[in-house]
Amino acid sequence: MGHHDIRSATRPDPDQPMVDIANYVIDTRIESEEAFDTARYMLLDSLACAMLAMKFPDCVKHLGPLVPGGEIAGGARVPGTSFELDPAQAAFNIGTLVRWLDFNDTWLAAEWGHPSDNLGTILAVADWQARKQGKPVSVRDVLGWAIKAHEIQGVYALQNSFNRVGLDHVILVRLASTAVATAMLGGGKDEVITAVSHSWIDNGVLRTYRHAPNTGPRKSWAAGDACRRAVIHALNAVEKKVVGYPSALSARTWGFYDVAFKGREFAFERPFGSYVMENVLFKISFPAEFHAQTAVECAMQLHPQVRDRIGEIEKIVIETQEAGVRIIDKTGPLANYADRDHCIQYMVAVPLIFGRLTADDYTDAVAADPRIDALRARMEVVENPRFTQDYFDPDKRYIGNAVEVHFKDGTSTGKVSIDFPIGHRKRRAEGIPVLMAKFEAALRGHLGGSPVDTLIGLVQDPQAFDAMGIDDLLSLCEG
Repeated sequence: MGHHDIRSATRPDPDQPMVDIANYVIDTRIESEEAFDTARYMLLDSLACAMLAMKFPDCVKHLGPLVPGGEIAGGARVPGTSFELDPAQAAFNIGTLVRWLDFNDTWLAAEWGHPSDNLGTILAVADWQARKQGKPVSVRDVLGWAIKAHEIQGVYALQNSFNRVGLDHVILVRLASTAVATAMLGGGKDEVITAVSHSWIDNGVLRTYRHAPNTGPRKSWAAGDACRRAVIHALNAVEKKVVGYPSALSARTWGFYDVAFKGREFAFERPFGSYVMENVLFKISFPAEFHAQTAVECAMQLHPQVRDRIGEIEKIVIETQEAGVRIIDKTGPLANYADRDHCIQYMVAVPLIFGRLTADDYTDAVAADPRIDALRARMEVVENPRFTQDYFDPDKRYIGNAVEVHFKDGTSTGKVSIDFPIGHRKRRAEGIPVLMAKFEAALRGHLGGSPVDTLIGLVQDPQAFDAMGIDDLLSLCEG
């Protein structure tokens, strides 16, 4: 028996990043009331996003059981619908609803993503436990799990760029959701490590569906898909006691680092706490890729000066961060909704012309207005190094943009510059009433009267809301 055979016969100790996740998920008590307050608004915001998505047939066609007849009496419910499903398929449904319109919360760093995507898993597992297993799960419990899922996804995103190796950020939704779902289902540290090892062995999905020439709507259900996979890994670890793979990351040749991460180990800026939830960005004014949010705000401010002079525009200069240039600077034809809501030129042109930006503005009907592409053709997108620097500063986490419109007669509007959008932590006092208006309008638009009145009343009393059973909350959201 050669040296190599002896080594492969002994199982290594688990990779430290997997141990750190297990320790955090099982041992850490979240003490930050700011994190819980923010998580509460995140839950309401995500329910709002789910209700708004119900208006889009392309989203609705993904909902329900995988095959007809796959519903389960007393199963996990899908807000805004009457479906009762197994927890994995419910996680896919909820994750897809929350994510569909690109209107849920956002986290930006070396990697980007939407940490509230994890609610697909958390709500499905919590409702399943409450209804099928008779385990009481409160809204407060759900908020605690959400804080931890946000933290895992967000802390990994700070210094590890999966997009640079072509992988989509939903790899971190699967990771975070797998960890918390395993703990929710009663798993201990060993089970969490096992489940997380399987999540890494899945590798990642390619982000080609986010970029030309393949841009398409899979980006709207990719997070739901990650949520579903997470539930499967958690159930396998807890119920089926599957074997784990301790060096799934670090194994030479065959581990994630060597196969998918150019041989690099993960880097971490900070230990897990509640930093991510406290600093998360809410999308409350515009359903737009977050690197463009402040650009849209700038364009809205400029609208009164330019709306009657669209034909006189010589050029429009947009200054943004390096990430904005890399992800959403798009010239040439835009194929569909998914192309348009990831094009900074489109997201600036619409408010300059119309003084608004809604989900409907990405449809073919609005895009057919020839003024939009005429304006896009006159735009220059440039990196502003200060915006990039402030974007990466952990104490700022800004997402700056500036817009200036130049006219053919040599005059200009002057530059409008905004460092951080209304959904930023530094603008919470201004942002929360807007978030609550988004929540109420979205729920009234889909559910109608009395359940929404009940919900609005509950939300006014955070302690009563937190004490509610999650199954009672989801009952109020049934469509």
